[in-house]
Amino acid sequence: MPHFLAVDAGGTSSRATVLTADGTCVGYGTAGGGNPVSAGPEQAATAVVSATKQALRGADLQPDQLISGVAGMAGVSVITGDDWLAGAFRSAGIPIRPVIHPDLLAIFASGSLSLDGYAMVAGTGAIAVRVRGGRIDAVADGLGWLIGDEGSGFWIGQQVVRAATAALDGRGPQTALSALVLQELGIDDDPTPDNLGRPLGLRNTVDAIYHLRPVDLARFAPLAFAVPGDRVATSIIRHAQSALATSLTAVVQPAVVGPLILGGSVLVHQPDLTTPLPQVLTDAGHPADLRPVPDGLPGAAVLALREAGVAVTAQVQAQIAASLPQARAAAGA
Repeated sequence: MPHFLAVDAGGTSSRATVLTADGTCVGYGTAGGGNPVSAGPEQAATAVVSATKQALRGADLQPDQLISGVAGMAGVSVITGDDWLAGAFRSAGIPIRPVIHPDLLAIFASGSLSLDGYAMVAGTGAIAVRVRGGRIDAVADGLGWLIGDEGSGFWIGQQVVRAATAALDGRGPQTALSALVLQELGIDDDPTPDNLGRPLGLRNTVDAIYHLRPVDLARFAPLAFAVPGDRVATSIIRHAQSALATSLTAVVQPAVVGPLILGGSVLVHQPDLTTPLPQVLTDAGHPADLRPVPDGLPGAAVLALREAGVAVTAQVQAQIAASLPQARAAAGA
C-alpha cells in the first residue's frame, strides 16, 4: 500500500502525518518551528525531518515505504530552491524530495476542495490571499511586523502595550489594559518616582518590554479581548477588524468565487475580528462562506495526495478529517 507524507511547517511548530491514498492518517509527529526565514533553513529542515521521523514511527513504517510528500511551509516565498530541505531528507535516509507549497495554500485546502477562493491568516502575522486554479494568485499584507501585518497578533499586542504604557505615562487615556499588561509581566504598579521622576512601575514595564523580541508582543493580543467595554481596547479591536477587511478587499475579485478559509490563532480564537469580512464578500457578489480551520495539516494532506495524482473526493477529505485526530491522539499530541 502506498504511503504519502504531509507536513505543515509554521513559525512555532511543525506537524507531519503519513497517510494512505484513501485519506487515512496512520502516523503523526511534531517538532519545532519549520519556517526557514525565522528559524533558518538548517533548523527548519531539522524540525521537518524530526516530525517526519516521528510520523513514520507512529505508522510503523520504514522511510523507503514513502512514495512522495508535500510540505506546506511558511516563509518559502523568500527562500530560493528546495535543496536545503531535500538534502536534509537525503541525509536522514528518507528517499523522497518533498514538494514545497506555501502554508497559505495548505490552510486553504484544509477548509475547501475547491480550486478557487480566498484564505486569511492572522496569527503572529496577518495576510490575505486569493486562490485560483489551485494556486495562490494574489496576496495582501503579510509584510512582517516592522511595516505590515496589520490586525495580527503582533499588531494588536503592540497596540495594547502602547496604550497601556501611554496611560501609565499620562500621555493617553486611562485603560484597564495597563493593569493587565503589568500583571502579564509580573510587575507592581509602583508609583515611587525614579531619579527622573518616572514611576518605577512604568520604568520596569518599559525595561521588560525592551528585553522581549519584537514579535513576542503578540503575547499581549488576548488582553484586548479581556476587557469588554474598555474604550481603548475596543478601539484597538475595531482598527484590527478594519485592517483585516482592507487586506481581504485587496484580493477579492468578482470573477473568483469560493469560500473564505480562516486560519491563525488570533483569527480562529477571536471571532469578533471576522465581523466585517462577510460584507467584503457580499459586496463582491460572493456568498459569505467563512470556514475557520485549526491548522494547515489536513490541507497539506490533500495537497500531498493531489501531488501524487490521487483524486481527492469529499469522502477522502472526510477520512483525513476523521483519522488525523486519531493519529494525533496515538502520538500523545
